[in-house]
Amino acid sequence: MTDAALDLPGWTHVYSGKVRDLYRPAGDIPKDRMLVVASDRVSAFDHVLSPGIPGKGELLTTLSLWWFDQLAGADGGPRIPNHLAPSHELTLGADGEANTADDVVDLIPAAVAGRAMVVRELEMLPIECVVRGYLTGSGWKEYRVSGTVCGIPLPAGLADGDRLPEPIFTPAYKAPMGEHDENISFARAEELVGPDRAAELRDASLAIYRRAAATAEAKGLILADTKFEFGVDAAGTLTLADEVLTSDSSRYWDAAAWATGATPAERMASFDKQIVRDWLAAAWDQTGTPPELPAEIVERTAAKYRELLEKLTA
Repeated sequence: MTDAALDLPGWTHVYSGKVRDLYRPAGDIPKDRMLVVASDRVSAFDHVLSPGIPGKGELLTTLSLWWFDQLAGADGGPRIPNHLAPSHELTLGADGEANTADDVVDLIPAAVAGRAMVVRELEMLPIECVVRGYLTGSGWKEYRVSGTVCGIPLPAGLADGDRLPEPIFTPAYKAPMGEHDENISFARAEELVGPDRAAELRDASLAIYRRAAATAEAKGLILADTKFEFGVDAAGTLTLADEVLTSDSSRYWDAAAWATGATPAERMASFDKQIVRDWLAAAWDQTGTPPELPAEIVERTAAKYRELLEKLTA
C-alpha cells in the first residue's frame, strides 16, 4: 500500500481505509475530536494501487472543505450540520488555497497540513447514501436487464448517460473492512436504522444532491451521482460526515460535452479516477496483484482532480 499512515504528534492512528486514515487524540486535544487524513492513495476494483496520485489528498480535502462551507450556508441556503470542529471554517485565499481558523490548524501536524480535517466524533450510521440523477455505471447495467436501478422501476427507452426524471435515493449497506458494500432496498434501510431515521437520511441526501447539482450546473458541470455518509452527534442530530461531493465520492461530467457528445464516452467526460479504472480494466484481468500505474495515467488523473476543483471554486 502506498502512502501508509504516519506517526503524528498528538494523535494515535486507529484506522485506515482504502484512501483515508483516522486518528484519535493522544494529548491535550479534546477527546471528542478526531483527525481525518486524506492520503494520495488511489483505489479501483477494491484494490489500492501503486503509485498514488500526487497531491490527491490535499485536492480532495480542499474540495470537501469548500462544499462543507457551501452547505453550511455560504451559498445562501439553509445550514446543514457537518462533522467539522466548530471553528473549522473555510475561506479560499486569492491564490485559491484553502485557509482555516488558526486554532484548528494548530491541531493539524505539519506532515499532513492541507490534507487533514479536525472533526467531531459521531456515531456513524451503517448506510451509504447514494443519490443518482443520471443513468450510468452499475445502474445502467441493471437497467438494461430489468428496467430498474437498485430495484426502482424507471421509464423505458433511457440511454446510458440520460438524466433521470427525478433523482433517486439508492442506499447501500456499509460492509465491514475488506468486504463489498451491498445495495439495499429502502425497506432494508428502515430495518437497519429505523423508519424515521431512514426517511431523514433519504430526504437529506436528496436535498443536498439537488442543491449541489444546481451549484455544479452554474459552473458548467453535471453532478451525475454521489454518495454521502452521515453520523449522529450526542444530541441525536443527523450530521454530514466523511468527505462530501469530491471526485472520489461523486461523478461529475462536463455539461457542454454531455449536451453535444456523439458517443457515451464523449457525453460522460468525467473529472475523477475513471482514467485509472479504464486503464486497469484493459491492462489487468483482476487476478493477482494489480500492475503499477504508468506515469502518464497518474499525471492525467491528477490533472482531472485539479481541473474539477478549479471549475467549482472559480
